[in-house]
Amino acid sequence: MKKQMRYSPEVRERAVRLLGEQQGEYASQWAALESIASKIGCSAETLRKWVRQSETDQGIRGGMSTTEREAQTTGARES
Repeated sequence: MKKQMRYSPEVRERAVRLLGEQQGEYASQWAALESIASKIGCSAETLRKWVRQSETDQGIRGGMSTTEREAQTTGARES
């Protein structure tokens, strides 16, 4: 059984920023994800999800932003 780790918002933001800055140095986005994820200590898939959520929060990608998701969760708990 794997241990679930929580990463601070600062670590997530730093990892996403690093990917944006260094992505051009790699043959593909996945290669960049794997390299940066190993340096941060998370999986490439975890970093990919952080990047996608960051893109959603910035309005680049469709979907629920982090703020909308938190509001929905809070509303569901209050009901």
